[in-house]
Amino acid sequence: MILQCPECSTRYLVPDSAIGPAGRAVRCASCRHSWFQDGPELPETPPKPAPAPAAPPPPAAPPPSETAPAAPTTAAEAPPPVPAPPPIERAAEEPQSAPPAPAYDNFAHEPLFKPRRNPARRWTIAAAVAGLLMLGAIAALSYFGNSGTAGLTGTRSSAVLLLEVPSKPERRTLASGNELFAVTGRVINPTETAQRVPDIRAELRDAQGRVVYNWTIAPPVRTLAPKASAEFNSAEVNVPKGSRELNLRFAGEPG
Repeated sequence: MILQCPECSTRYLVPDSAIGPAGRAVRCASCRHSWFQDGPELPETPPKPAPAPAAPPPPAAPPPSETAPAAPTTAAEAPPPVPAPPPIERAAEEPQSAPPAPAYDNFAHEPLFKPRRNPARRWTIAAAVAGLLMLGAIAALSYFGNSGTAGLTGTRSSAVLLLEVPSKPERRTLASGNELFAVTGRVINPTETAQRVPDIRAELRDAQGRVVYNWTIAPPVRTLAPKASAEFNSAEVNVPKGSRELNLRFAGEPG
């Protein structure tokens, strides 16, 4: 699908799977404006066609007409019997010899024997092509899944672990008059080994990209198993109203 920034009208081409049917928060890489992008519309199922009417049965054939029986032939009118011809003696057939094999011509356009195909080689080539396609799909998912690509907000990653914010942060005013800012995300370990999870640094920036508020989020676990993920939640009160953008990173990473 195509995304267009409402501030600077910059357009981005992203796959439908990167936004998802529920939508998500996105950020313009040109002017750093953030907004919530709705998910793509699902195609409607076309109605099933009505069954075709059955063909009428063919008309019945008329009954055969009765013919008058032939008159019997009398003995006087019967023709005389014809004697059978004498048997004809045939000579014994000689066995036919097989046709001679064609002589091999060195100057012929095609060889006398065609080479046999190697099925193992074809399977090897097919497996290599499938592997290249899988590597291309993984690279595309990694490219569109990291932060900074097409303006996705809140998905900065460290060298090993990944941070993901699938939904838009919540902002609401409490009964006391204070403003509550809540964010929910996940820490993902894409490697084959367990990884230590550092603290998470959260920053809120204004429209000019200046940091107006920051805080530290304690991770849900300190050690993350291979190919595992853990969800974290954080809420802050009295967040400045001029904040427009949320950035998340691990402690120790450059801002």
